[in-house]
Parts: sequence; structure tokens; C-alpha cells
Amino acid sequence: MHITTIALVLSILGLLTSFYFVGIIPSIFAFVLNIYCLLKEKSINTVRALAISFVGIILPFIMYFSTYGFRLPYEKNEKLGMVSQIVYDNYTRLGFDMSRMLKDRKEDNETILATEGNSEEYYYVSDGVVHDESGFKVSIQEEEEAEALNVNMPPKNDSKIKDRFGEDSIFESIDSLTEEEKKSPEIFQKAPSDDDMPSYGGLPVGTLILGQYFREDDHNCNPVLVLKNQTGEAYRFECRFTARDEDGNELAVSEKTVEVVKDGMPFVFEGRFDKAELNGKLPAMYEFLISKRKPYEKDLSDDVAVYSEVVDNSAYVVADNHSEDKAKVDSYVLFFDGEELVDCIWMIPRNTGEVCIEPGSSAAIRGDSYYKFDRIETYYTAYEAVGE
Repeated sequence: MHITTIALVLSILGLLTSFYFVGIIPSIFAFVLNIYCLLKEKSINTVRALAISFVGIILPFIMYFSTYGFRLPYEKNEKLGMVSQIVYDNYTRLGFDMSRMLKDRKEDNETILATEGNSEEYYYVSDGVVHDESGFKVSIQEEEEAEALNVNMPPKNDSKIKDRFGEDSIFESIDSLTEEEKKSPEIFQKAPSDDDMPSYGGLPVGTLILGQYFREDDHNCNPVLVLKNQTGEAYRFECRFTARDEDGNELAVSEKTVEVVKDGMPFVFEGRFDKAELNGKLPAMYEFLISKRKPYEKDLSDDVAVYSEVVDNSAYVVADNHSEDKAKVDSYVLFFDGEELVDCIWMIPRNTGEVCIEPGSSAAIRGDSYYKFDRIETYYTAYEAVGE
């Protein structure tokens, strides 16, 4: 086989494998070989092969910068290897479902439960560790009581801070603060370090814990769970958070609902405890009990696209409703400084009524973090806005 043909084939193979990052190696060999061929014989075929191999070299660098920026590789939440992390991040941003890459990861401070067994049973975790079944079953009556959890209204904003998007908005805006308020130590400063908060709770079989956090500020403390529905069906999930003191006595309760989560989708539960209810102190521990039931609304997550972007100290969330129904989108934006959760905002993009997005239209909403952050994670559910 002629050397120029070998160089062309190697260039094409290098480019194709560069989409999985590892193609940079054959692309470099092809590039050197094409330079040699170009010096011996200047032809359009050699130039084409040279260009292909050059793209095969550049593409992995672009993918690397997209994942890590101008920094050395560091461990991210997915806890994947460098190459796997680069592939996961880039293709996830392009809209591909890369969750299969997480199936083989090691259980490092994360709780993974197979979807085998009776879907009506609970499994229990304490500080992220799965407990044996013995002694941790709940009765049918207790499960029915758990399924009777109520839906809470959105958290109220601090009365001293007026939201420039209107009194009914569910998040606070830094733009509305006075100069004196902006100088407050809690604004734009590094978030206080979160304590190691002991936790335990129960989840339905087939529900996966992807992340578990605890954050605090001057007024609230918030346990946050990032979960994934792997039950095989769409469900409505309900959660009851309970803050307890050193003796296990109940201090406060926070109840939350996620209306509908289709199989394979991640979602977020955020507990919200007012420090005034806790005598200004953090709880000694918290527990959670999550239940599931058939959803009341129709899932629209396949017909609604949600995008998020960081601008200065804000996160913008945009939702495109491609369905023929009015849609409601519940989005949670988690703000991180390194691996530490520093803020969490619940945002509902809307362009009609109080919570709706008209069919075939888009809506956007903005939320600000009060603390420094270097990245965000956005989770959302989308479903038919019944009765709106």
C-alpha cells in the first residue's frame, strides 16, 4: 500500500477515535507521516490527509478544555477517570444520555442500589452507607403514612430583600439589594464551611442517591439530596426531612414533593429548616423518608428542553416547550465552590399564569448566588400544568 494511502487511512482513524479523546495518538503519528509525504510530493490528497490529522489532534484538546479548563485534571462528582470524564462531560453537554458510564464506577461515598426485589420495600442508608435489611423494614401502615406527605408552598424570601422580578417570585435577586446590604459579609463572600452532618433515612427500592449535601447560611440550613429514578416507571416522589437534636428529639420538619419523574431521570429534594426554629443552632443530625406513588400529571420531560448558563454571579435557566400542552418546569440549580455546595435555588421559568409555559414557546428566569461559586448543576422536571 502506498505511503500516502497509509497516511490517509491513519488520519481518518485518528479523527474518528478523537471523538473519544484517545485518537490524539494516531492523529499525531498521521500528522508526522503526512508532513513527510507533503515534503516528498505536494498534492491535494496529501493536504487533505494533513488537515484531517490536524483536526484529530486539535479536537481532544478542545474536549479537555471543555471539561477541565486551563487546569490539571481533578476529581469531579462522577469520580470517573480523566478520559472517561472528558467523554462524559462533552457528550452530556451535547444532549446524549451518558448515564451508562456511571454504572461501573466504584462505590465511593455514594449509595447504589440495584432495581431487583420488591418495589414496595424500602432500603435504608446512614451517612451514605446502605444498611442490611434486618431491622430496617417498615410496615405497610408506616409506608401509607409516608405516602400521605403534604405539599409545601415555596420557601419565603427574607423580608429585607425585595425581588426585582416581583413579590411573588420564588428566588432572591442581588440586583435589588441596597449598597449597604451588598456590603454584608454574607453577600459575595466565600460560603461558610459546611459541617459533617450525620444523616440517615429510607428510600424506595430502585431509587439511587447520586449526591448528598448540607449547606447553611445565617438564616437557614438545608439538607440536599440528588436522586435518580431507576424504578422502571415514572413516579411522584415525596420526602419528609426531620431535624433532630443530640438525643434524637424532633426539632423541625420540612416536607417536599417532586410531581413526576420519569424512569432514568435525576431529581432534587431540598429540605429547608429556619434557624429560628432551631434556636439559632444546627441540628445534630437529620433524617429523611422518601415515598413514591403514581403521578397525577403527564410527564413532558421528552418535549421540554432546559438550558442553564452562568453570567457573573447569576444562573439563567431557559425552558423550551415543544409540546402541545401548557408545561410546568421545576428546576433546581446547585451552586458549587469546588466540591462544596454553597447555594441551592428553586426556579420556575414561566411566560403565562403563575407557573406555566405556553405550548411552542420559551421562558427564562434568573437566580443569584450570595456566595462565590465556580460551577453549577441544573436538575429539572417537566410536566403538564393541569388546571392552569
